[in-house]
Amino acid sequence: MMKANQELIKETNNTLDELIGLLDDIPAAQFNTVPFEGSWTAGQLAQHLTLANSGFPALATGPVAETDRAPDQMVAPIAESFLNFDTKFESPDFIRPEARDYDKDKMISGLKKIKADIAAEIGDLDLTKTCMAFAFPVLGNLTRYEAANFVIIHTTRHIHQLKNIYKVLNKK
Repeated sequence: MMKANQELIKETNNTLDELIGLLDDIPAAQFNTVPFEGSWTAGQLAQHLTLANSGFPALATGPVAETDRAPDQMVAPIAESFLNFDTKFESPDFIRPEARDYDKDKMISGLKKIKADIAAEIGDLDLTKTCMAFAFPVLGNLTRYEAANFVIIHTTRHIHQLKNIYKVLNKK
């Protein structure tokens, strides 16, 4: 069952607030430290989510089409895939963060702006419309509702990853 726009805004805000809080808890001196082999730094993770989530407003307000399926049809498959923490994914190049140092305060500030932008766009939009500006890898064109849920689910996956990074960094 689809959530109302205001419920979706609240869930998006809560998810992004949790991410921002965790990033804020990581000392600046460790923000760009590789915690273990094969892992991103907290800075790279923040950049990845900045790249992934910053496109939502343009996607939501871009060209749309009528949806010929249940507008929430892809939410469960997205959740099943992305919330399976045993599955390792390879980030598409266009949202893969560079291996470099990131400014913690700038990253957090940017994520706060993205959070506000997403909430503003979800507002009164008809979330049942299919977004035509971008086809997600593997998933294809999503409805606005599915795209908003993708932001929540994908961010939740990386919150899990960030908690692991935080644990390892706190042991050092």
